Amino acid sequence: MTRRPLARYALRTASLAAFLGLWQLLTSLDVDLWLRFSQFPTVTDVARAFAGRLSGSDYWTDLTDSLTRILTGFVLAAVLGVATGVLVARSRLAEDLLGPVLEVIRPIPAIALVPVAILLFPSNEQGIVFITCAAAFFPVLVSTRHAVRALTPVWEEAVRTMGGGRLRILASVVLPGALPGIFGGLSVGIGVSWICVISAEMISGQYGVGYRTWQDYTVVNYPDVFVGMVTIGVLGWVTSTAVELLGRRLTRWLPRASYVPGGRTRTPGRVAAPVRADGDSEHQAQSEQQGQKDSEEALDEQLV
Repeated sequence: MTRRPLARYALRTASLAAFLGLWQLLTSLDVDLWLRFSQFPTVTDVARAFAGRLSGSDYWTDLTDSLTRILTGFVLAAVLGVATGVLVARSRLAEDLLGPVLEVIRPIPAIALVPVAILLFPSNEQGIVFITCAAAFFPVLVSTRHAVRALTPVWEEAVRTMGGGRLRILASVVLPGALPGIFGGLSVGIGVSWICVISAEMISGQYGVGYRTWQDYTVVNYPDVFVGMVTIGVLGWVTSTAVELLGRRLTRWLPRASYVPGGRTRTPGRVAAPVRADGDSEHQAQSEQQGQKDSEEALDEQLV
């Protein structure tokens, strides 16, 4: 039996409040056992710094710059990663030509490409977008390639039997069938992109959340450093949740399995209502539709 939404939100709020309360307690009492909490700013110090930053224009400029960089690089990585992954998975020639080069470059951390970006691009802005794109490209590429290769050949043969060509197979079989794997790569890619864009802003950026956080650290302004960290965490959570929700909306046709305590899974919304002797099938159909709708809302709720 699952908890009600109100109870779940209350539990999450209580968990966050307990974390903040423990932070405030350890820092206000200057606890120094093994970890030096006396060096940390208190929650109230960070809150005052956050309020001060929100009232200024620099905070919103940094926020806009970081979001522009992350969205530009991530969209480019999504398009290029999906296209390259499908091409490598479907063509032996493309795999032979591109596979060795991609596998050699893939283990290189994206942040290690900062010198390459500085040499290649005329401005730091373009270099940061390049690093962000490179960070998300390979998770999307690998997940797309594996998802396409895992598709059953029966679907493709069925489309060919009905006279469908390559474009029809791509649009009706390959891309829809690989969508769950593609969005798995996109979810990983957006998180890696945030790590790399913040690091790139710290190294060679002008404006941006990462740049401002590093500047505050150099002048030993620790409350503002934590403001930057909280901002990065919230932005990462919002963008990753948006990707998850989009993927769930585009794959509504998939059967869903919800978690059941005890290590088991069950498929919600598929429990058939008993058919009465008078043949009331309409009541059964309405019950199934309502159960499926409730299960989808519960799954979306878990992401928020």
